[in-house]
Amino acid sequence: MQLAIELEAVSFGYVPRHPVLEDVTLGIAQGEFVAVAGPNGGGKTTLLRLIVGLVRPQHGSIRVFGEPVERLSHRSSIGYLPQRAQLGIDAPVSVREVVSAGRVSHGRLLGPLRAADRAAVAAAIERVGLSSRADAPLSTLSGGQQQRAFIAKALAGEPRLLILDEPTAGVDADAQESLAALLAELHRDLHVTVLYISHEFGAIEDVAERLLLVRGGITFDGKPADLPELWHDPSHSHA
Repeated sequence: MQLAIELEAVSFGYVPRHPVLEDVTLGIAQGEFVAVAGPNGGGKTTLLRLIVGLVRPQHGSIRVFGEPVERLSHRSSIGYLPQRAQLGIDAPVSVREVVSAGRVSHGRLLGPLRAADRAAVAAAIERVGLSSRADAPLSTLSGGQQQRAFIAKALAGEPRLLILDEPTAGVDADAQESLAALLAELHRDLHVTVLYISHEFGAIEDVAERLLLVRGGITFDGKPADLPELWHDPSHSHA
């Protein structure tokens, strides 16, 4: 089994002697769809930031596709949609312009996009069903459509690992179901590894193959259907 993500005895804290995560050992296979949940402050987002390489562990090691994350040779192998990814509502930017920014990891910072870049951008926009709105201002799209645009931005880099932090935050139930169906399609068609963090994973419960609960460490690792009943109770806060 080839691993997309490998953590070995990882510990990290923003304040000395107060770890957010402690002694985390974890392996995620290439092609898995993994959901991540847990209480506020439990370390969900910190775990993703470690995997992306935005912060470094105080102890332990992290490897992505077999390479130390701090020396990853192909950063474009990771597509990352951070929490509350959005622009100012009045920003005069089109869907195509947002998605084009996803090609920066391929070394194109200034000047017109190359043909290969334009093709990748168009393919990503088509993947998320926004071809008809490609040149529309982002601010004219619904919340769910805006999230699709940001997912397309992540896809434009042609990643092997797609990491999404609260992608359904602020969108209605129908949009959540639609995004879940989109992610299931991307996972199936592109064979991309998906790491999906959310306080509400009901929409993807039938899509995710594995669920991690994070509270200072990994407190549950298994199939969503095997999750303790407490976590299926909507009155239980697990943001």
